[in-house]
Amino acid sequence: MPPGIMTLAADKATLSPANTGFMLICTALVMLMTPALAFFYGGMVRVKSVLNMLMMSFISLGIVTVLWVLYGFGLAFGQDNGGFLGWTGDFAGLGGIGLTELWGTTTIPVYVFAVFQLMFAVITPALISGALADRVKFTAWALFIALWATVVYFPVAHWVWAEGGWLFDLGVIDFAGGTAVHINAGAAALGVILVVGKRIGFKKDPMRPHSLPLVMLGAGLLWFGWFGFNAGSWLNNDDGVGAVAFVNTQVATAAAMLGWLGYEKLRHGSFTTLGAASGAVAGLVAITPACGAVSPLGAIAVGVIAGVLCAMAVGLKYRFGYDDSLDVVGVHLVGGVVGSLLIGLFATGGVQSDARGLFYGGGLEQLGKQAVGVVCVLSYSLVVSFLLAKIIDWVMGFRVSEDEEVAGVDQAAHAETAYDFGGTGGGAVARPGAGAAAGGAPSHGDGPGRSKHQDTAAASGKAPASGETSASGKEKRVDA
Repeated sequence: MPPGIMTLAADKATLSPANTGFMLICTALVMLMTPALAFFYGGMVRVKSVLNMLMMSFISLGIVTVLWVLYGFGLAFGQDNGGFLGWTGDFAGLGGIGLTELWGTTTIPVYVFAVFQLMFAVITPALISGALADRVKFTAWALFIALWATVVYFPVAHWVWAEGGWLFDLGVIDFAGGTAVHINAGAAALGVILVVGKRIGFKKDPMRPHSLPLVMLGAGLLWFGWFGFNAGSWLNNDDGVGAVAFVNTQVATAAAMLGWLGYEKLRHGSFTTLGAASGAVAGLVAITPACGAVSPLGAIAVGVIAGVLCAMAVGLKYRFGYDDSLDVVGVHLVGGVVGSLLIGLFATGGVQSDARGLFYGGGLEQLGKQAVGVVCVLSYSLVVSFLLAKIIDWVMGFRVSEDEEVAGVDQAAHAETAYDFGGTGGGAVARPGAGAAAGGAPSHGDGPGRSKHQDTAAASGKAPASGETSASGKEKRVDA
């Protein structure tokens, strides 16, 4: 069942201090996921783009929070209008809500539900930023967030999670965001990069992540925060459903990490830290829609399948020629599709609802519903995101100049550098070669599980494993 709508008891609900406290903790965990995403993405880019990558996530905390209070909550979860959009005047500015007014038939205040859902709205556009690393104007990105949240995220959240939303009423299961968050963000990323174009040096220059420890830190914090993301989406801790979602989150993430590493070892000959982090995130993405519908054994299947398919999918950008810098399409779009569709196979009918998948005697009905949700959200987000990016590009230009891209977006947009290589202060410019010294590591930016030489290899159609060394056994150095 989607977060926000459920029946807890036949009696009139009363405020539960325990559930309210539980949901505030879950909200804080989900908020932590946006800085965690910033670290995860920030470690994958080159030294000259670290701060910009961090800021592309952090700015979403500012913009989306304000929009959510002004009108976003009303559009997403207000009174339904035709199944496609909501609106409740009291939700505008969150000014007409009583302190102890409860959300629907739940036992938590409207304010708690509103701020919990706000954190989902914040992280979703931040996910898109990984596809655009190294090359977009910060002002254009900020404008895109505001427009995209308004015309894409808020309506889609209503479709999927609000009572009266057309996908909700159809019976599409999305426990915590497989369609509304991950497919939505992944399809948007594809739409925008088709407008923005490729990075300078794509398929030619090595573009390694500058700090794998930062990537692992971000992945670990995402994993931690995701328990609030998933378990909290049941909005209470009374009936055991949230506990199952919690267990399934852990199980699927672990299984996906093993699946990714297994594929990586067989395909490329190495187990990489980047592969472990990427596999874990793929599992988190895939179990998000399914964690309230499958058993722990089903969660293992979801995780392994997602880990392998996402590991395979990150190389599609070389085949089709789109530059998805940090593999948002390969991990979030593909992972979201996989997790959403597998509900139609593995739903037990004994957790969040009585809907059963094919392997549990439910036939193809639920799989068909899931496919409708996947296709509609993907198509809407892809088309509208492409159009928004086109408009922004026409009005103000979406991409930085070639000189700014080569020099580094950090300097151009923020007048800062991430590391003081020269010992002269935080604004120092890195010495030549310092980028390699800061971390000559393999690049997720050009495919998790791929070689540190993956761009050069990709030009020849090959993609050796992440973490390989040169023929001499020594890592080659590249500029930041």
